[in-house]
Amino acid sequence: MKILLAGDSTVANCPTYEYPMSGWGAHLPRHVYSWAAVHNFAKGGASTESFREEGLWGQLLETAAEGDLVLIQFGHNDQKKVHLAARTGYAANLRTMVAEVRDLGAVPVLCTSVERRHFLGGPAGHSSVDSVLEDSLEDYPDVVRELALELQLPAVDLNAWTRALYVELGVAESQSLFCHFGSGEHAFWPAGLADNTHFSQRGASLVAAEVAAQLGRLGFGPGGAGSQDSATAVLPTAVLTTAVLTTARRG
Repeated sequence: MKILLAGDSTVANCPTYEYPMSGWGAHLPRHVYSWAAVHNFAKGGASTESFREEGLWGQLLETAAEGDLVLIQFGHNDQKKVHLAARTGYAANLRTMVAEVRDLGAVPVLCTSVERRHFLGGPAGHSSVDSVLEDSLEDYPDVVRELALELQLPAVDLNAWTRALYVELGVAESQSLFCHFGSGEHAFWPAGLADNTHFSQRGASLVAAEVAAQLGRLGFGPGGAGSQDSATAVLPTAVLTTAVLTTARRG
């Protein structure tokens, strides 16, 4: 079977010149290759609208077959467009995507967007031990959860999981999950980079491992893929395990 990914830069295979920046989709194959081939159609800057307009959604549907999984994660860029507000254009586009995947006999899996690492508070607005994590994606994750329940879809809650991960690691240690470079440290960003949206190899790898784990809990994978239970199960919240946190601290 295949796992087909629709999403933005947080899912995509990033250009080689941006290494070590990475979307989680680039690391998913190592966790699922024994039972599914990953086809990553995600693209940086994509919204539920542009993904269709640029032909990427059509390419994905042409590749999908009965029984395949189609993981859909958007929100970061929809949020920048008034007409793609969470409960209007965004929700409508997700509904259409779900229907089109189901028409092919494939299984749509909605994913809440990974959270941005935006800590608020502390002196002069800088992150500190007293900082709190911003809900930067507003009601977009809630809309995905609601649609999953309403449409009886399997869902992977990456927003809840990443939020828990950043908070557990703390302001300082969670920085290593993202792309931060000083002046002269990276050839493509010679002036430096402080990016709290796009993952480093470490961050993308951890998220990919959690995607695979949640798919397993939903019944997909060896001994569970394509079962009736997996096709209707919904995971509304994520559990941050001790094992994952241990891996994160070891880096």
